[in-house]
Amino acid sequence: MTEPATSPEKPWPVRTVARKVADWINRLGDVWVEGQVTQISNRPGTGTAFITLRDPAADVSMSVTCSTGILREHQPPLTDGTRVILHARPAFFINRGTLSLRADEIRAVGIGELLARIERLRKLLAAEGLFDPRRKKRPPFLPHTVGLITGRASAAEHDVQVNARARWPAVRFRMENVAVQGALAVPQIVDALGALDRDKNVEVIVIARGGGSVEDLLPFSDETLLRAVSECRTPVLSAIGHEQDTPLLDHVADVRCSTPTDAGKRVVPDIVEETARVRQLRDRARRALHGWVDRERRLLDALRSRPVLADPLTPLEQRSAQVRMLVERSRRAVAALVAAERSTLDHTKARLTTLGPAATLARGYAVVQWVDAEGNPRVLRSTAEAPDGTRLRVRVTDGAVHAIASAWGDASGGSGAETGS
Repeated sequence: MTEPATSPEKPWPVRTVARKVADWINRLGDVWVEGQVTQISNRPGTGTAFITLRDPAADVSMSVTCSTGILREHQPPLTDGTRVILHARPAFFINRGTLSLRADEIRAVGIGELLARIERLRKLLAAEGLFDPRRKKRPPFLPHTVGLITGRASAAEHDVQVNARARWPAVRFRMENVAVQGALAVPQIVDALGALDRDKNVEVIVIARGGGSVEDLLPFSDETLLRAVSECRTPVLSAIGHEQDTPLLDHVADVRCSTPTDAGKRVVPDIVEETARVRQLRDRARRALHGWVDRERRLLDALRSRPVLADPLTPLEQRSAQVRMLVERSRRAVAALVAAERSTLDHTKARLTTLGPAATLARGYAVVQWVDAEGNPRVLRSTAEAPDGTRLRVRVTDGAVHAIASAWGDASGGSGAETGS
C-alpha cells in the first residue's frame, strides 16, 4: 500500500527523504562506468581510497570509493588522466546526503581499445561528411589577428609565435590558454574556440599542442570538440603533436599542420619572400612598361619617317600642280573644241553664202519676174522676152536686187519701164 503524498500539513522529515532516495538508487544495481581519473586520495593506514571520476566530454564528475588493495594491485598504477572502466554500485550515504560509486573492479582502458574507439568515431564522422574537402575553408593570405589556443607557457605556444613573427614581425595574436590534456581540456578548448570565432578581428584560429602519448592526445579526438570545429565559421588550423600524430582534429580542421612550428610558418606569409616577390613583379612590370614604351616609340618614329608625315606639304604641292595641269589641259581642250566648231561653222556659213542667191546678186546678177496679161508670173530671162510696153520695176534690198516685173498702165495709156530703188 503506497504512502500518501506529502502536504504542508504532513511533510516528510529529512531522514525519510534520504531513505527513499537511497532506496531508489539501490534499485539500480551494479553498473559499468567509463570515465577519466582526475583525483586519487589513498592515504596510508586507511582501508578506503577515494577517486574522482570525470566524464571526458562534459563537466560532470562523481566520487568513487574502493578498497586500497584494488589500487595497490592495479597495474600500471592509476594516475590522473587515466581512462578507466570500473564495476561499481551506486550508493547514497544518508548521513551526508551524498552519492558515490562503490567500485569493486577497475580496468584501465588499453591503447588498443582507445584506438578502436577513435577508428569507430572516425568512420562515423566521415560518413556524416565532416572530413569532406569541400567543407574546408581557405585561410586568409595575411590575417588581421591570429587566434591561438594552446597551453599556458607551453613549447607549442612559443614555437607558433616565434616562427610566425620570424616570417611576419607585425603579426598579432589573441591568446586563449587552456588545458590541453585531462578532463578539463575539451570544455576549455570548446569555450575558447567559440570566443575566438565570435571575434570579428580573428581571421584564423590555430589549435596547437606539443607531442604526447595517445592518452594525452585523446581530447583532440573527442566528438564534442570535432563537431565544434566543423561548425566554426573561422578557418581552423590543427597543429597537434608531431608528424606521426594524427588525431581526428587533423581531419576535421581546414588545414593540418604537422607541428606547431609548421603552423607558425603557414599561418602568415614570409615577409622576405613576399618582398622579393614584390620586387620581382615590380621589375617585370618595369621591363614590360619599358618594352611597351619602346615599341610605341619605334612605331611613332616609323610613322614620322614616312614621306606623308615627314614632308606633308610636298604631296599637297604635287596634287596642286596636277590640278593646275589638268585645269590647263581642260581649258586647252575646250578652246580647241570651240575653235574647231567655230571653223566648221565658218566653213558651213561660207558654203551657204557661196550657194545662196545673195552672192550671185552681189556679183551683178538679178532674177526678174514679170506678170503677163493673164496674171501669171514669169521669169524674164532677157529683155527681148518682155512685150513691148512692159514696164519693169526693180527694188534693191540689203545689197540684193529683186526684180519684179508687173504690167500696169499709166494714166496716159502709154507703157514703159520704171526702175525704182
